[in-house]
Amino acid sequence: MASPTGLDYKDYYAVLGVPKTATPAEIKRAFRKLARQHHPDAKPGDTEAERRFKEVNEANEVLSDPAKRKQYDELGTNWEAISRARQEGYAGGGGSPFGGFGTGFGGGGNVRYEFRTSDDPGEFSEFFRVFFGADMTEPSGAGRASGRASGARPAMGFEDILSGTGIDGRTAGSAGSMRPPPAAPPTHEARAEITLAEAYHGTTRLVEVEGKRLEIKIPPGADTGTRIKLSKRGPGGGDLIVVVHVLPDARFTRRGADLERELPLTLQEALLGAEVRIETLKGQVLLTIPAGTQPGRTFRLSGQGMPRFKTSGHGDLYVKARVILPTDLSDEAKTAARTFFDLVKQPDPR
Repeated sequence: MASPTGLDYKDYYAVLGVPKTATPAEIKRAFRKLARQHHPDAKPGDTEAERRFKEVNEANEVLSDPAKRKQYDELGTNWEAISRARQEGYAGGGGSPFGGFGTGFGGGGNVRYEFRTSDDPGEFSEFFRVFFGADMTEPSGAGRASGRASGARPAMGFEDILSGTGIDGRTAGSAGSMRPPPAAPPTHEARAEITLAEAYHGTTRLVEVEGKRLEIKIPPGADTGTRIKLSKRGPGGGDLIVVVHVLPDARFTRRGADLERELPLTLQEALLGAEVRIETLKGQVLLTIPAGTQPGRTFRLSGQGMPRFKTSGHGDLYVKARVILPTDLSDEAKTAARTFFDLVKQPDPR
């Protein structure tokens, strides 16, 4: 179906086979029936069925949404473009983008255009040249040459006017005026260095950007590369992005939310077992070392790792045993050690 303007008009109600007074339930039933009937899987290779299936989906998308359906009933198939133009000041109470030519948008399911000529017929011809991109020849004796003058501005299409794009790519801010959009304030970045303990508990930092000092809060669990955004807090009202850098720690190695560390043990603790106090970022815990603990054995302390950034819970702490052997043995100690090893029957581990 064609509209009075020559633009294609799709009657979504006719597509679904329902009246304009159809209820949402009636629209839903009609859509399901037609979708099953024309689904490409039911008619493979049928291009007409595929076209109808897309058409049915398009109609349902608009009519099943109360807001879209209302605008469609008022503005017709081109409701999206016209609604956008109205918001930008071209339609409704915002004025006409065509100035003295009196163009307006009407309702009733179609796009309506009304044109009236000015006292100067040349202005009307100029309108058609700009709007439709056509060269209008004046009647004989009109005193104007036909064709396009050298250096004339490029013609504006209908899509250009509806989208608010004016001549030379400028945006139309209101009827009859063109102005560029305001420039967004610049986004600034700053770097914040923190220790691993500060990353565990959370901390604050003072950062300075272009002479402006700001105190920022760094939540627990932040890691190297974590970006914290402070909206509109930067110089000039722009956003400030703070990039966190966690300094290396002498005791712990971090793997995401998990931590790793070594636990030095004496030969006696490793051979006979013991209870050893170990430092975590949360505090001291008592770790039971079983008798016969081998060097390199790893113990997992659940929940003793880093807080998970902006979520709940903690990672784990992995403790790796490192046995420290005694040195500088006296002659008496060496004799006792030989006696001990004579009593211990240890197979060759190689």
